[in-house]
Amino acid sequence: MTATAGATVLDAIRANARARPDHPALCADAGGATRAIGYAELVRRFDAGAARLRAGGVQPGDRCGLVARQGAGFIEQALAIMAAGGCLVPIPDDAAGPARERTADAALLDWLVAEDDAFACRRWKAGTLREDAAFRALDPAYLRFTSGTTNERKGVVLSHARIAERLAAANQGLAIGPDDRILWLLPMAHHFVVSILLYLRFGATILLPASSLARPVLALAARERATLCYASPFHYHLLAKDASGIGLDVRLAISTAEGLRADTAERFRERFGRPLAQALGIIEVGLPVLNAAEAERKPTALGRPLPAYDVWLRDDTGRPVSGPGSPERTGEICIRGPGLFDAYLSPWTPSAALLEPDGFRTGDQGWFDSDGTLFLAGRRHNRINMAGMKFFCEEVEEVIARLPGVRECRVRAREHAQLGEIPIAEIVAEDPERAPPRAALVAACRAALPAYKIPREFRIVAALERTATGKLQR
Repeated sequence: MTATAGATVLDAIRANARARPDHPALCADAGGATRAIGYAELVRRFDAGAARLRAGGVQPGDRCGLVARQGAGFIEQALAIMAAGGCLVPIPDDAAGPARERTADAALLDWLVAEDDAFACRRWKAGTLREDAAFRALDPAYLRFTSGTTNERKGVVLSHARIAERLAAANQGLAIGPDDRILWLLPMAHHFVVSILLYLRFGATILLPASSLARPVLALAARERATLCYASPFHYHLLAKDASGIGLDVRLAISTAEGLRADTAERFRERFGRPLAQALGIIEVGLPVLNAAEAERKPTALGRPLPAYDVWLRDDTGRPVSGPGSPERTGEICIRGPGLFDAYLSPWTPSAALLEPDGFRTGDQGWFDSDGTLFLAGRRHNRINMAGMKFFCEEVEEVIARLPGVRECRVRAREHAQLGEIPIAEIVAEDPERAPPRAALVAACRAALPAYKIPREFRIVAALERTATGKLQR
């Protein structure tokens, strides 16, 4: 189906409902059975919800927070808010009390819709946006905050038009269609546009597990004939450890949300006989890079830019980095293309000025190999400069994380009077009573890293701080 000019994702979902009214849009696991909701029924439900919201006072452009558990109910209510003309602001359902209020206030909500309040639409008394007229003029559809791994979280505003553009651009690489059945494992409050909306836009079926435990997830995928899986490295790590023997016969297994480690890719490949394909997803951009073509040979690569996007590397002076690079010769990943965000909410910052002349500057450092495949070296904020020798925390973390007895680790810089910065490693042990000894950690680093990249201190900690989206706090 080809969308007409100006058509929104909701228009496309309604067109799918007219063309295939009984085709399943959502299939939820219900204790070993499947509860299916067809496209016509999904449209009926979200249109009814939109009518209730409008009757309750929701006006076009109102910012509507949504707090709901993972599942079909979240999708129905999210679409209802959008269909009512509201701007959807997803809030994680584990954000309770003050945490929920902080997010609602930061979004300057007009309304809050919460599952624990029977999805009633309640007025929210937040501050006012001085540029409210400019916000509403965008025809806003979605507002989500960045993960805030290295700096203050930003409220990213997407209009209906930008969403339509980025879904079309992403599907040039994903090729989602009505025959696809996507196994969904990521939190909907953080992943919704180039995922849930994209699948519904192109008429696919979304499979919704009742939990993230490996065996029931694989059982649902087998029972409902999943063709594609969309999850994080954490989920793939759990699936690869499963010993049930249940297969996962999908045409594409996409890994996103955080960097894919080589050992996770290897274990998944051994368990299921297929590679993991990394995807670079950015809330301000969409999905500009996908490793669908070379996942087998280069499992840790981000992949190649999709046709609609121009992805280039910027050095510290603003000039392009030309030719093949390496982890020691990187540039900041910059992106131009369709569907880039409209504005940051507060302080109100239209994107137009921010996107010139470089496009969107991601803050990520990367490099292209001789084949034109993009690799991520690390965040610029995670770069350590030791006596003029620069390297990324992620390089060292990759080595330490592969050691027996290490659950996870974080490397950071500490100021040093003579050397400028030195690397420090924090490690969460699989068994706190049997943490890897320092000698073993140093020996493993010496075997894989130059001397200047070896941490000068190893600390065993109980846990590492994470952001609201589950990413490592830097």
